[in-house]
Amino acid sequence: MSADTGEMKAPAPPGGRKPVILAVDDEPQVLNAVALDLRRKFRGDYRIMTAASGAEALDAVRKLRQRGDLVALFLVDQRMPVMSGTEFLVEARKVHPEAKKVLLTAYADTEAAIASINQVALDHYLMKPWDPPEQKLYPVIGELLDAWSRAVRAPWDGIRVVGTLWSAGSHDTKDFLARNRIPYRWLDLDHEAEAKALLETVPADGRKLPLLFFPDGAVLSAPERRQIAEKVGLRTQAAEKFYDLVVIGGGPAGLAAAVYGASEGLKTVLIEREATGGQAGTSSRIENYLGFPTGLTGADLADRATAQARRFGAELLAAQEVTTLRVGDPYRTVVLGDGSELSCYAVVVAPGVSVRRLEVPGADRVTGCGLYYGAALTAAAHYRGEDVLVIGGANSAGQGAVFFSHYARKVTMLVRGKSLNESMSQYLVDQIAAIPNIEVVPDTEVLAIKGEGRLEGVVARTGPTEPRDIAAAAAFVFIGARPRTEFCDGVLARDPGGFILTGVDLISGGRPPAGWTAARLPALLETSVPGVFAAGDVRHGSSKRVAAAVGEGAVAVQLIHQYLKTV
Repeated sequence: MSADTGEMKAPAPPGGRKPVILAVDDEPQVLNAVALDLRRKFRGDYRIMTAASGAEALDAVRKLRQRGDLVALFLVDQRMPVMSGTEFLVEARKVHPEAKKVLLTAYADTEAAIASINQVALDHYLMKPWDPPEQKLYPVIGELLDAWSRAVRAPWDGIRVVGTLWSAGSHDTKDFLARNRIPYRWLDLDHEAEAKALLETVPADGRKLPLLFFPDGAVLSAPERRQIAEKVGLRTQAAEKFYDLVVIGGGPAGLAAAVYGASEGLKTVLIEREATGGQAGTSSRIENYLGFPTGLTGADLADRATAQARRFGAELLAAQEVTTLRVGDPYRTVVLGDGSELSCYAVVVAPGVSVRRLEVPGADRVTGCGLYYGAALTAAAHYRGEDVLVIGGANSAGQGAVFFSHYARKVTMLVRGKSLNESMSQYLVDQIAAIPNIEVVPDTEVLAIKGEGRLEGVVARTGPTEPRDIAAAAAFVFIGARPRTEFCDGVLARDPGGFILTGVDLISGGRPPAGWTAARLPALLETSVPGVFAAGDVRHGSSKRVAAAVGEGAVAVQLIHQYLKTV
């Protein structure tokens, strides 16, 4: 198909922006003339840009790459001061290697143009003057644009993350974006030319990984979660200073409390440090949740509940962590990680739990670089066809093993108990038994982690046997939970494991706990401070099931209404 017909269309551009033809010449009259001719013919499908020097043009092409714009063709004068056309194309090719390259030359520059064919893989050179353009310019440029449009796919119109698989920061960033349901494209610096081209657009002192490139041209280098959240439009600051109800944690219990609190007229704010859904949000499939006979993913549940909470008017803060809980009757105050404070009448404490860390030699060296805590769903596809380990034997470990079996060549479960039946639901035990590439190794303890900079395997002992090396590309750890309750140290009564005591567990000899100020006993989910309730996995004696957490979040709101009648 001839470009001269105008029928060949350029790849669909990001955000409606057309691919670019960049003309570069230090002579204003020549630059204006070539730009005019290009616009007459190609402006329907391409954006014509100009630059008066190589340096100016390089700055432009780097910004275009950062925004995700495509450059289809460079039309560059060879004889420019400071930087020749060939020298410019050498550098521009690093940033936009797919762009076609054409030199404008005078007769005296012909040898230089021929030499540049090999130096920069020049596609064509044009002699000045190019009149008439219908014969000397448009056929050449049109043919090159045709070839370019056939070879180049439409660009990704969203966030691009440049990093390496063996970077803990890269893993954390991908996990944060994925769990907050923010689409992105991962570009591995070790394997993808586009990643290297993007890296070239960033000054050397700003190349700390991961690098996030946004459609508006902004670049973040090794950003904190709050920076990412603010950039992608998540709310990180509260709109008010005072609320009826503050919910700490956005897992199933916290989301349920936010939904019921807001739907029943309470001015409600929910504070979440990572992503709504909590640990349940990382589950590849929840199959025993009432009303979903074929199961649903944790991400689906989180999406639905988050949308529901917002629809009822709950305010959701992302990438914020509560550092302190204060009591000053009749109000309760939470202090956030950025120093801001929110006061309220009542609090639901539902921050959930985090996976316990492996306290063995070598674990810290490869955390996020092959050793992951929890499901780490974003990492699974990177280990397609590899051998991976799942360390742990409870439901979360079983769900993870089933999910990873779709990617890995083999999944080996290292379980401390005598069998999976000791700590796992029967439906998961049956599923695992039916999957041929999952092997369960009971009565096994991990003694050490092997690898420098990336995981190579583990040292484990099964029963009374001698320790042995087990090679693996990745290991996913599910070895119990640690409650996130440090912020209420000295304020709320907790058990030795850090789980919050509530209701009857606070009562001893018919008496309320020390410091209790209300003229009644603590309610069912109420903590040692009146008006502060706990729900979900963080509560002492909880069942550690999604449905139970949702129920506790809903019941907590009912109890809060009763409490507010006494305030």
